Amino acid sequence: MCGIIGYVGESDALPILTDGLKNLEYRGYDSAGIALRDGEGDSLDVYKRAGEIDALREHLPESSGSTTGVGHTRWSTHGEPTDANAHPHADESGEVAVVHNGIIENYDELKSELEERGHQFLSETDTEVVPHLVEEELDDGYDLPDAVERVADRLEGSFALGVVSTDFDGLVAIRQDSPLVVGIGDEANFIASDVTAFIEHTRNVCYPEDGDVVTVTADEVSFRHDGEVVERPVDEVEWEAEAAEKGGYDHYMLKEIHEQPQALRQTISGRLDEMAGDVDLDIDLPEEYVASVEEIQIVACGTSYHAGLYAKRLLEEFADVRVNVEVASEYEFTGGRDPWRTLVFAVTQSGETADTLSAMRAASRAGARTLAVTNTVGSTAAREADHALYIRAGPEIGVAATKTFSSQVATLSMLSVYFGRQRGSLSVDRAQTLLEHIRGLPGAIQQLLDQENAIREIAGEYADGDAFFFVGRYLGTPVALEGALKLKEIAYVHAEGFAAGELKHGPLALVTPETPVLAVLTEGARPDETLNNVKEVESRGAPVVGFSSYERGEKYLDTVVGVPELGLLEPLVANAGMQLFAYYVADGMGRAIDKPRNLAKSVTVE
Repeated sequence: MCGIIGYVGESDALPILTDGLKNLEYRGYDSAGIALRDGEGDSLDVYKRAGEIDALREHLPESSGSTTGVGHTRWSTHGEPTDANAHPHADESGEVAVVHNGIIENYDELKSELEERGHQFLSETDTEVVPHLVEEELDDGYDLPDAVERVADRLEGSFALGVVSTDFDGLVAIRQDSPLVVGIGDEANFIASDVTAFIEHTRNVCYPEDGDVVTVTADEVSFRHDGEVVERPVDEVEWEAEAAEKGGYDHYMLKEIHEQPQALRQTISGRLDEMAGDVDLDIDLPEEYVASVEEIQIVACGTSYHAGLYAKRLLEEFADVRVNVEVASEYEFTGGRDPWRTLVFAVTQSGETADTLSAMRAASRAGARTLAVTNTVGSTAAREADHALYIRAGPEIGVAATKTFSSQVATLSMLSVYFGRQRGSLSVDRAQTLLEHIRGLPGAIQQLLDQENAIREIAGEYADGDAFFFVGRYLGTPVALEGALKLKEIAYVHAEGFAAGELKHGPLALVTPETPVLAVLTEGARPDETLNNVKEVESRGAPVVGFSSYERGEKYLDTVVGVPELGLLEPLVANAGMQLFAYYVADGMGRAIDKPRNLAKSVTVE
């Protein structure tokens, strides 16, 4: 997830763009840049730097004299955060500049075609193909709106593009499965990824639809779809400016819960080959090595540890390999194994978690190969591991992980397919089914999030419980652990997650009518057996909230949150409902949800 902004008006574009980027910095802070069109249209001035917005400011002039430009703040997905990889990207002539949010899946193919025609590239990004393609269309006589539309027709993936050119007095934007909003001002108009970029200047906004070509000048904004001029309604934003960066949500956590469908689209984009029953993860592990692996060790902390537990079940089932998951702070590379035949996954959202880095380094010293599964390009884990696999969830501001958990599990699920297919233990048919379910994750989680009002009411009904138990089996167990963790983190109430069968081995003694039990009753969570445990707690008077796709069990539940059918990934879908439950319990208590007491987003000390 990156942030883009564009401005066309009567004022100096430079301070407006830089202030807008600062407002968008929560969407990405690996690098930033600005492209300005001079007043006569003779040239484009491009400024970009790795690092936060303040690093860019040091290299900007005090004023520009330009009234048209685009800006970008980046969260890296293709290429490390460097000056060269920062946006905007330009063509070789310097007459076209592009900012981009999203992922262009077929950029390799397009780049090869362009190189064959003599184009030269300066970055490792997928975005750089776009200005070169636009340049060719302009050379063929098309104006900028037509050129951008023709190029967009060739792109596969998700994107929101903002394009400026020396020979066009304005800018052009287009979107496909990535956010884009248009601001309508007084002798000034804007494009951006989020209203926060320009809310200081206007509250009047339009929301383009996928495929809309948006032409922006100082005095007009027009929309075209499939060659036809269309009208888009103008809405008035009612948020206060300080709330705008949260997209109108009260907290980043709630915003990020709702961003999960988009984050998952980014996670899986360009990686699934459902026809072949395979994945393309670009991790370059030798086939002979994958076949020789005897054990996978997963090291992680907190939420990432729970994602590792989910992955363990999938890897053992599909890849026919022994998997151990260890809390990173407890990890030691013990003897009795051939280190070369042991592969260690270091799962860390930030790539900077001290305990996980320490465990990964211990594995490396012992001679094991390491793979970092992280959200952050250029992080320490990504640099030091033998291989890196990015979850591509975009920045997460709230301390309690939400969208990164679902993206971690989705990424590790794809990794299970990769290992299963490479090792010959996973048939094409079974792989196709799992990939179909991975593809369906964004839509399924959206269906669950659509039940938000009902979940808010459930949270209000049970918020005064003395303690909360979360239970599940098999793939439901890590989700139960994660659900309890979320409630502990942000509501500061006693909550525990259990394998449901463990209730009768001790925890059942704590169950009372004041102990709500949240149960995962879905495929992949052994609902028949879990239902027996539900009956046990019900007989002690405990209310039960079921996150369920299992109709047979619903008559035993006090409250049901329906989970769409999605095979072994149904427990992951249920997790989104547990996140909402935790959020609304904490919100009702007035907790500091985005910054819970005593906790930090990235734990960089052991």
